Amino acid sequence: MSYIIPKESYNGKVLSVDFGKGNNALTVGGGNCLPFLSFEGELPHPPVIAYEIQDTVPEDWPDTVKNIYKDVSANPVTWAQYCQNELKAKALALRLVSTHPDRENRSTEDVAKIIKEVLAAIEVPLIILGSNHIEKDASVLVAAAEAASGSNCIIGKAQEGNYKTIVAAALAHNHKLIAMSELDINLAKQLNILITQMGFAKEKLITDPMCSALGYGLEYTYSVMERIRLAGLLQNDATMQPPILGDVGMYVWKVKETVASESDVPEWGTLEERGIAWEALTATGMLIAGTNLLIMRHPKAVKITEQTINELI
Repeated sequence: MSYIIPKESYNGKVLSVDFGKGNNALTVGGGNCLPFLSFEGELPHPPVIAYEIQDTVPEDWPDTVKNIYKDVSANPVTWAQYCQNELKAKALALRLVSTHPDRENRSTEDVAKIIKEVLAAIEVPLIILGSNHIEKDASVLVAAAEAASGSNCIIGKAQEGNYKTIVAAALAHNHKLIAMSELDINLAKQLNILITQMGFAKEKLITDPMCSALGYGLEYTYSVMERIRLAGLLQNDATMQPPILGDVGMYVWKVKETVASESDVPEWGTLEERGIAWEALTATGMLIAGTNLLIMRHPKAVKITEQTINELI
């Protein structure tokens, strides 16, 4: 008698969200089973990794990753083209860190100019992120959405304190939207409900339950993401069915293991290899938990993660 693999059945399905235009457009989500368990259902779209770029030189990045982009990071257009043409990025995530009041506090006019220049210079899909300052992002992302009108971008992050204006801008200019809550499945569900109640289609929404690096709360992040995915699949909860975002790079490249010098902790190995491993392992954990879209920084960590995705598929 042959062995029959036991299979779980699911009532729900992860929604498909597309972004970008033309032949380079991408789709995330769409699966009706848990990550990589293709023997239990269909997983039509593999997870996507977007390279993070910023609108100003990333002074707060450690040298092991900052130096990779040192010749291009002074100009976001040049940086974007480098990632697209040299690193073969499938998508880009432009973080508007200079708009933060504690940084350069750039104006919405500056934002619009940068967005238009970057979009004119690339062909791959673009994610547009604010500086995570709730008040400033409300105006910055409105300007970004208008500047990118017609480009089918993903904008974010909409949070409880500013989602109304950002949702309205995404609606007006036909973009997709990231909804970010703070590592709580109930908060994620509530924010998704509030956004869809404004008339924003759940098929255009991406859930960001926040991320954490390996050794700094990864287990808790994993459990929240997994619960979101299970609620969408097993309970057919429509508010929990949007694809999930893992904003990996910004959380990984500030922890002790990616910045502590080799002279301080020689037993930890070389600093660059340590950082690459930390980002790749964190990203892999997010993928297995149910993440459909990752934002990462180090090219070697991206390559390792892409290889992992291909092997698991």
